[in-house]
Amino acid sequence: MTIEYATRHRHASGIPPEPGKPYFLEKGEGDRAHLFGDLFTIYAGGEQTENTFNFFTCEGPRGDIIPAHVHPDTYEVFYVTAGAVRLFVEDTEGDQQEKLLTPGDFGFVPKNCPHAYRMERHHSQVVGVAAGPAGTFERFFENLGAPTEQRGLPHDPVVPPAERLDEVGHRYDVRFLPDHRWDTR
Repeated sequence: MTIEYATRHRHASGIPPEPGKPYFLEKGEGDRAHLFGDLFTIYAGGEQTENTFNFFTCEGPRGDIIPAHVHPDTYEVFYVTAGAVRLFVEDTEGDQQEKLLTPGDFGFVPKNCPHAYRMERHHSQVVGVAAGPAGTFERFFENLGAPTEQRGLPHDPVVPPAERLDEVGHRYDVRFLPDHRWDTR
């Protein structure tokens, strides 16, 4: 995985372009990208944490399930701060679970566990943290989606071509599972 210390989109984010500097961000600051119907905001990434963890939010409208995927070397947490998010996860033995998470609820996804989520209410928000031997994957969002300085949701969904899912995913420890099926209600 590549650590990216500065991006062409960083100038308005408030995140310093060089590692090892303390910083503070005010509401609305951070590196932002639109992907699908969601807004992802990165507050700290591999470049600030020596590639040990990241901290981001995902906010979006009620919508379709985000495609099933797995992180072979990265652990991921979901902490819901607004709305409701249904988390789907499968353990390494193939047992599937799903849980509706509402504000204050937490979900943990170990590495190598297929998972997906769906925003169940408009204006839902998840705080995410990812860490593991492979580092962090926060730059996946801006490389697959569309970097933006806009603070709201995209007017039109940003849906990348299927071949980009695999190409960008492999760079950032995200493997999509197009044939995966959830036993959903």
